[in-house]
Amino acid sequence: MRGATLALMLGLPAAAQQQPLSASDWLSGSLKAPPRESSSWRPGQKPPPGVEGAAGNPRPVAPSGSVGQVQVTRLGHGDPDAAGTQSPRRAGLPADLWQGSATADLLDPIRQTPARLPAMTALMLRLLTAQLPPPIPGPADAPADTDSGADTGAGPAAVESGQLLLARADRLLDMGALDRAQALLMATGAGDPQIFRRLFDIALLEGDESRACDIMNTTPGIAPSFAARIFCLAQTGDWAAAAISLSGAERLRLISADQALLMQHFLDDTFVDSGEVLEPSQPMTPLNFRIFEAIGQPLPSLGLPIAFAQSDLRANNGWKTRLEAAERLARIGAIDPGRLRAIYAEQKPPASGGVWERAGAMRTLEAALAQGDPAAALPAAFDQFRAAGMADVLAAMVADELPPNLEGRAGEVASWLRQWQGLPAATPLPTDPVLLSGQTPPPAQRRGEALLAAMADIDAGLDGDLARAGRGLAVLRGLGLEADADLAAAQLSLLPVMTKAPQ
Repeated sequence: MRGATLALMLGLPAAAQQQPLSASDWLSGSLKAPPRESSSWRPGQKPPPGVEGAAGNPRPVAPSGSVGQVQVTRLGHGDPDAAGTQSPRRAGLPADLWQGSATADLLDPIRQTPARLPAMTALMLRLLTAQLPPPIPGPADAPADTDSGADTGAGPAAVESGQLLLARADRLLDMGALDRAQALLMATGAGDPQIFRRLFDIALLEGDESRACDIMNTTPGIAPSFAARIFCLAQTGDWAAAAISLSGAERLRLISADQALLMQHFLDDTFVDSGEVLEPSQPMTPLNFRIFEAIGQPLPSLGLPIAFAQSDLRANNGWKTRLEAAERLARIGAIDPGRLRAIYAEQKPPASGGVWERAGAMRTLEAALAQGDPAAALPAAFDQFRAAGMADVLAAMVADELPPNLEGRAGEVASWLRQWQGLPAATPLPTDPVLLSGQTPPPAQRRGEALLAAMADIDAGLDGDLARAGRGLAVLRGLGLEADADLAAAQLSLLPVMTKAPQ
């Protein structure tokens, strides 16, 4: 009764009162709405000339029912300093971490704060890749005169937009984390020369220069250097244009003599039979590193920045080269430990000693884990990896697969490895009391600077200064990073058993 009364009040026809309203009904109803109000027409009046009412034949809204051409407008990327590959929530970080700081005050700490402890390495990687809002200029941007107590009113040197992004990407490159750096930079697009320069280097080290050259050849003004432009011309098969470009660059002195000689060897295969061995360039760049390889004079990555080790992971390298590079990268958290584990499993070690011993021990441990009884293989593998300073890498590879009911030394080792990874352990080692000094209330602003300073304090624990490390852990807990603080405290407490030489 109430529904019928409401329908009558709304003036609905009797048929409409009994039939449910369908989507097609109300969509077609939008075409039957009265003409839009204008300055010369009001509701209740006759429609203005040229406007057809609902009772007549409606004017077609499209020539046909086919889908029209979709027009796409590219949106801007916004502030590049806010770019990231994961949200603050997923990274486990406060969203206001950078607020109150001056961008100029963040650049050096981001580039230089040590993070040698695996727990801090993981935290640093999350910090560098998080989508954190960039600093908002405020009172903190103007440094105070500490001697007189007066505000000088002169802020730090102006920092261009995007410098915070580049500092984060550069730190990732320094850590050898090329995949993460590439993803971070690609989140803003490759159109900026400074961003493309880094993407080009990453592509060279990962053996994906064809894609980078395609971008360079189709984007004017983005080439990092004349040498890079010449390299890409040759890479895409335009050897004549590459040779002409090199000749012109030499005449105009746009390229150094050493670089020109290297490019000549690259473009002219007659130098292959000359037997001339070129001196490695200083400093070595990813481009020159790849060109030396192309002219038949490959250089070892050992002794170069750790990012160059990524080049050794390519499938065209030998197994030992790939193993050694993967170990170097896994030690510092630059690659997923599962990748090293997969390389260990590729073949049977052909010899003994060094990396072959660890490969053999890992192969034996893999078989034991598959059978569900690693009691005999685990202590031997642990001794091999610990002797090489890689017990933490072993923990990252297998800790979550170790059964909790092992006894004897196998149970002791399993407990250490699981505790190192933050997993429940049967007999965990107690945490040093100096590392459990409560928490320090976080500052109202400039929390990012406080976090980076705390990470530097925690790193001092690796050199024996546990009191300073304890103060850093207290700051982490105050910032709400209890899990990171607890894991770092556990790892610092486990250092004596994870790093000492086997008996």
